[in-house]
Amino acid sequence: MDSVTQNRPNVVWIMSDQHRAQALGWNHDPNLSTPAIDNLARSGVVFSNAVAGTPWCTPFRSALLTGMYPHQNGCSSTPSRLDPRLSTVAHAFNQAGYHTAWVGKWHLAGSNSATHHVPVDERGGFAYWRGYENNNKQNDVWVYGGESEEPERLPDYETRSLSRVFLNHLGDHVSRKPETPFFAVLSVQPPHSPYVPPFGRDTRSPATVHLRPNVPVSKRVQEKARRDIAGYAAMVEEVDSMVADVWAGLKDLGVDRETYIIYLSDHGDMLGSHGQWEKSSPWEESIRIPFVVGCTGAQSHIQVGEVDHPLNHIDIAPTSLGLCGIDTPEAMVGYDFSHMIVHPKRQFPRHEEVASAPPQAAYLQQVPRKYHANSVNRAWRGIVTKDGWKYICTPDNDWLMFDLNDDPYEMNNLCYNTVYQSQKEKLHDELVRFIADTGDEFPLPDVRLNR
Repeated sequence: MDSVTQNRPNVVWIMSDQHRAQALGWNHDPNLSTPAIDNLARSGVVFSNAVAGTPWCTPFRSALLTGMYPHQNGCSSTPSRLDPRLSTVAHAFNQAGYHTAWVGKWHLAGSNSATHHVPVDERGGFAYWRGYENNNKQNDVWVYGGESEEPERLPDYETRSLSRVFLNHLGDHVSRKPETPFFAVLSVQPPHSPYVPPFGRDTRSPATVHLRPNVPVSKRVQEKARRDIAGYAAMVEEVDSMVADVWAGLKDLGVDRETYIIYLSDHGDMLGSHGQWEKSSPWEESIRIPFVVGCTGAQSHIQVGEVDHPLNHIDIAPTSLGLCGIDTPEAMVGYDFSHMIVHPKRQFPRHEEVASAPPQAAYLQQVPRKYHANSVNRAWRGIVTKDGWKYICTPDNDWLMFDLNDDPYEMNNLCYNTVYQSQKEKLHDELVRFIADTGDEFPLPDVRLNR
């Protein structure tokens, strides 16, 4: 066995689309049940402050793969094309002797088309790639790539078919090259709108849906929110069943005890909170994502518990590499949290050489102005902090400030309350530093009071 890969674990990402962190059993959502993801959380590490720093499909995915902010890697809007010359997390795993695989939604080839064939050299360096660019019809999905490159219509609902493609490929890899560890991604569209679960999946009546307190008392808003959440909750439960199937499939392959399973999503969904819908907003329902790292052999592999430091999209690739003892590539600007996940007895020497303290804040962006329906019609920048503060600006304008500890539903905007002026200036200064340190450009207001 190659000494480079000997005793190295596997890493699996299971990524859904538009699954807000609030919509989970462990976060006490009364509208749904997520036993598989909850069990993954109980046996692993939950990042309770994980955020989509850019809550929009392509920008998040570009940051996820490159470990660079969207304005640094050139993918700041949806759709946009990830420059194939950029190195990704797959390249780093390849160089470390891993097999790499991607199955499912890509949305990094500059198209919104369901029939767009992603060129081989634009697949992020993954050795195996079987997926599609973008598609909003979960019952009618075509995939491309694989060994034959022939397009194929999936025979079942997306989550069910793609998980079979994923496990079949891993089964083939394990049978042929059991000595070679793998990094594999299963990326699915649900629970992204339209909120259509598979046939036969029970869906609660909209009349029984519980609304979050920040959904306005408006008949129009509440009726739509109840309808959407009923379908959305059923789709989340379908994703949860997929997580259970993948976990069981890894066990059947005999690799579950040596595989870190990471469940995440690319952003959340407003679903009527604050009268807003979908993503690209700075409110909690849009930016908060599930991020949990589990493993069947958790007692010996993982420091089971919770990490409350903010984890952003740029941190996911460095952390995943770190789980396997692989150094963070120089181009990646994110933080490696792996030393907070891996059990002390399993840690690599590099975990003992953590040079910097974990982040106390995460940088939030809507890089270009987004004119889409149900979106904030402005570019914006902001930060969210470990100690529970959020501050957001639009161009030349201070806009939102919330104390999330006291006001988790963001119903009391403190931005213009002079009682909190010193806190506002502190947050503003931190935002200035993020913009400068990341090479971003954004016109901020002068928030100092005339004295």
